[in-house]
Amino acid sequence: MTAEKIEVVAPLRVSERRIHDFVKSKQDWIETAADKVLKSTQTIKKLSPEKYRDGVSVPFKGEHKKVQLEFTASTKVNVTFNQQFFTVELPADSIQKNNHQLIRFALIDWMKSRAVKEVKSIIEEYADKYNLYPRRIRIKTQKSRWGSCGIHNDINLNWLLMLTPPKVMEYVVIHELCHIQERNHSANFWLLVEKHCPDYKKHRLWLKQNGQSVMQGL
Repeated sequence: MTAEKIEVVAPLRVSERRIHDFVKSKQDWIETAADKVLKSTQTIKKLSPEKYRDGVSVPFKGEHKKVQLEFTASTKVNVTFNQQFFTVELPADSIQKNNHQLIRFALIDWMKSRAVKEVKSIIEEYADKYNLYPRRIRIKTQKSRWGSCGIHNDINLNWLLMLTPPKVMEYVVIHELCHIQERNHSANFWLLVEKHCPDYKKHRLWLKQNGQSVMQGL
């Protein structure tokens, strides 16, 4: 559940009408729960700026980096990062326009693309070393999960991990890789995670303390 929508999970044999009747019967509870979720969300510290413009700071790898705007003759939006700040190149004819969403989407696209490269790099480091090979890797936008590993060893990872410290992102990737060998969260699973990531408890704690803010996205 989020403040805007709810998700109903039911067996395939349950009719749509029965699902609607069930939701209707729980209307008061749903509204109360949604109100609690909304109030909780409003108290969560937001890491991204309210408006994207020259000089704002955005979260990246557990830190905040400034955004510098440049207007060029190109008709395309381009993002680069030099380890100190982001440069977002915008078309010159947009200089008088409100570029808030244009800048935001450009940074999101850049981080999704960067996430693919970084995740593959981590997997290449650990897959051969521990014989844990995913069939497919996908970077997704998720509001409540950092990652998942399917029954066919398809690994999905949340691009928002780009906002967390590198070691936290590495832990999540290792966590999902370990599910290739251990499908649950048994004691054996956590022993396997600890074998590959001795400090995993520290990274789990970071996600517990900061995860809701990161999930707010850019």
